[in-house]
Amino acid sequence: MSFVYSRRYTGPLQAVILDWAGTTVDHGCLAPAGAFMEAFRRSGVSITLDQARGPMGMAKWHHIQAITRMTPVAEAWTAVHGAAPDDADVDRIYETFLPLQVEVVAQHSDLIPGAAETVAAMRARGLRIGSTTGYPRPVMDVVQRVAAAQGYTPDITVCAGETPAGRPGPAMALRCVVELSVSPVEACVKIGDTVVDVEEGLNAGMWTIAVADTGNEVGLPLADWQALAPARRGALHATASDRLARAGAHYVVRSLAEALPLLDAIEARLARGEKP
Repeated sequence: MSFVYSRRYTGPLQAVILDWAGTTVDHGCLAPAGAFMEAFRRSGVSITLDQARGPMGMAKWHHIQAITRMTPVAEAWTAVHGAAPDDADVDRIYETFLPLQVEVVAQHSDLIPGAAETVAAMRARGLRIGSTTGYPRPVMDVVQRVAAAQGYTPDITVCAGETPAGRPGPAMALRCVVELSVSPVEACVKIGDTVVDVEEGLNAGMWTIAVADTGNEVGLPLADWQALAPARRGALHATASDRLARAGAHYVVRSLAEALPLLDAIEARLARGEKP
């Protein structure tokens, strides 16, 4: 009879890996969507808000590439430019997009209510705080400066383009694990507001919590969200939660502020020998 060794981690959580826009800052994930729409408009093709939001969470160059591959966008591009969009076109749109994003991002970097207090409570538990983002470093320099002034500074931030591949792959989340000296990966929780965030966490072998109401799936600024009738908020929440749950999230919450009790639930599952 052959012997198969099975290793199980039954200890506590060690780290949380947080997304930025839509999770900790920028309620509704507004900054990227508007910049994408304007960059395409300046390239001669208009895109819808839904098209701009569709690939949210990916590195911004790949996000633009994904938009150009949408059939309606590709057809509109061909009608205007006489040929289907290629990667050289993506390069040109990105060159337009980046300064637009840097210009507007400071206006959309307010902390989401409860984020600072939740992160402080996580630190009080002894957790390290990592973060990953689809923003490139020049954009994140602005976001981090504004967030720090409001009391939020994670232990590490890994930006798009700083690993061989970005989301939905695990490289950025795993770089956080390495830099934070955390082991094993199942002692980590990834929290984000997009399907790509969920896939990043799952592909990295982490527990994954998705944020429904404050992020890209609902896509509303705080004041607009609060002004909605309760029934409408409930409907939007249900649709967003369903999409994130179908992506494979272990848990779905309304906002980061609701994540703390789930850390206890995950630690109980770890103690029973469960893995993500």
